[in-house]
Amino acid sequence: MQCQSEVAPRTGADIHTLEAVALAATRSAAVASYAWVGRHDQKAADAAATSAMRKALADAPGRGTVVIGEGEKDDAPMLFNGEIVGNGQGPDFDIAVDPLEGTSFCAKDLPGALATIAFGEPGTLWSPGPGFYMDKIVVPPGAKDVIDLSDPPERTLVKVAEALGKKVGELRVVIMDKPRHKELIARVLRAGAAVQTPAGGDVGGSLAVLLPTLDVDLLLGVGGTPEGVMTAAAVRALGGGMVGRLAPQRDEEADAIRAAGMSLDRIYNCDELVAGDAFFVATGVSGGPLVGRPRECDGTTIAESLLISRGQVRHITHTTFESFPG
Repeated sequence: MQCQSEVAPRTGADIHTLEAVALAATRSAAVASYAWVGRHDQKAADAAATSAMRKALADAPGRGTVVIGEGEKDDAPMLFNGEIVGNGQGPDFDIAVDPLEGTSFCAKDLPGALATIAFGEPGTLWSPGPGFYMDKIVVPPGAKDVIDLSDPPERTLVKVAEALGKKVGELRVVIMDKPRHKELIARVLRAGAAVQTPAGGDVGGSLAVLLPTLDVDLLLGVGGTPEGVMTAAAVRALGGGMVGRLAPQRDEEADAIRAAGMSLDRIYNCDELVAGDAFFVATGVSGGPLVGRPRECDGTTIAESLLISRGQVRHITHTTFESFPG
């Protein structure tokens, strides 16, 4: 982890400026990718979101560094690790980003696709190096002190249930419906908890845990590292709990992690994944319980976003006098 001791304190004006930048970036990505909703072309949707987000960030006041971007693991369009954005005239900041989280949801016109980004002070966002996947547990604030990736899932369920004042049979767990999770899902079901199994949407599942209105108690399983770091920014901002560990899905990924001098056994807590002030923004693409999809009304484009920052969740509606891209 890098030390922040030489970084000047962030002012309130800086924070508001960066929040506005992040909101503009996700809004642009969401509106651009919405043109591809239901068209069964994931790469085109991802490319549209990435291009629009990069353009929105290019003239942003300040200097942003992409610490962790999406795309390298699946050869998708991407904002690449180490990319510099902004005009340099303002605060420095680090970025974790997935311009289109849930590309398959967007392509198939299913709820859950989001344009997502997290900003942090320089040196605060963990870089997974060549690691593309991580195992994680995400819980609400009431259970943040009881989670440990070394525990079997059955023990995790018992500890989280006790911390939340529930029975295991009352827990609702999000685990992505992936082949790698077949045994995990079966074990959680045998333990008595209910399981939601979305096809993707790692970040959306974590947000459902953090927002009490959505009635989800924890998220388990392996997802992408960019999604993990963005999730950690939201978890830290809201006082939730999260632990993560690199979980390579191919031998080449594991070998690259070891060659980079990183451990496959180390468990990171939320404050190691995001070691300072950070915030998270998501804008809806295909709609769902978190935020609605972009829409046109009387010559204006309306988009909905979530801004999670400094202990607060703000629902924001953007209205601009422009039409969807053709």
